[in-house]
Amino acid sequence: MQTTKQSNMKITLTNKEAEDYFYNALCNAVGSGWIGGYGIELTYEQTDYDAAKKSLKEKSPNESQCWEDVLMEILRMGKPLTMVDHENGEDDVSIYLQDVHERVANTPIEHLMDMIKENDDASTADVIIQSVFYNDVIFG
Repeated sequence: MQTTKQSNMKITLTNKEAEDYFYNALCNAVGSGWIGGYGIELTYEQTDYDAAKKSLKEKSPNESQCWEDVLMEILRMGKPLTMVDHENGEDDVSIYLQDVHERVANTPIEHLMDMIKENDDASTADVIIQSVFYNDVIFG
């Protein structure tokens, strides 16, 4: 990780760091009940989920995979995750792994630093997930 100081601090993350922070945000969001909040729902194609689960099982036959592991594998397989807006239908958006790589670093600095310093919570997860899906914080 590199930091550069300009008028606004910008943190550059490796792809692995971005994936790790997004994965952690997914884990925190599920535990906190965030997924499904704001009238939105994280969705995916069931066939993509099944293929990703099978892929993980083939890679590590003796390890169990949680939901978040499968979601990350969906992205690694080049398939999207979609946030569906059930409230007003205007904010549906899909992401791919490249979006994770590019957008985690766009998370507001105080929340990104909380994740980096392992001082994260459900609020951190919320902001990171919104930053990746919407490239902005639009809820809450």
